[in-house]
Amino acid sequence: MSVVALVPAAGRGVRLGAGVPKALVPVKGESLLSRAVRGLLDSGRVRHVVVAAPADQVDLVRAELAATESAHVVAGGAERTDSVRRALDEALRVVPDASVVLVHDAARAFTPASVVRDVVDAVEAGAPAVIPVLPVTDTVKEVDETGAVVTTVDRTRLRAVQTPQGFAVDVLQRAYAESGDIATDDAGLVERLGVPVRTVPGHPDALKITTAFDLAVAESVLAPAGEPA
Repeated sequence: MSVVALVPAAGRGVRLGAGVPKALVPVKGESLLSRAVRGLLDSGRVRHVVVAAPADQVDLVRAELAATESAHVVAGGAERTDSVRRALDEALRVVPDASVVLVHDAARAFTPASVVRDVVDAVEAGAPAVIPVLPVTDTVKEVDETGAVVTTVDRTRLRAVQTPQGFAVDVLQRAYAESGDIATDDAGLVERLGVPVRTVPGHPDALKITTAFDLAVAESVLAPAGEPA
């Protein structure tokens, strides 16, 4: 089976405050985007990656990935869902026989290759949709509109979702064809179809780098851990 991956990276990364699109923020000299794309391809399971970049930064992102033959860049849209649609169309133009599609956050640049492989393996084994997850360790409260606690949620049934999320190509195509909504979670669109979504274990290193603190963790912990001895 051929596997393609989509990386919607058209966000501006305002919360990170780096002054450049978040995907291009460097961690020890290599951008989050380059690390994320390399991680997908180094898994040995992904044939091609399509990145959706900010429309006014396409040339800059192309230059960032110029040395990566199995990846290319398209202009993203105003919303994440627009970017995924455009990247999916392009991926299937380049790899028309693709049967599995991954959607991955550039901000999860340190996702281990084992997680990528586990997601792909589960889709290839017959699951229509697969997401990597971690147990929720914090106590979670439900509150009302005034901020008063309504109840304490049973966290044993809760999971924090990571990427890459994996799908049979026809399932993701249908989810986007039938949805006119803005969504930040592709599996959520699939759930609305009534299609089951399977989980596989995620990994703490697949931290989503969103704030300056996350970036500091990546600089001091995640990047050094991945460097050759």
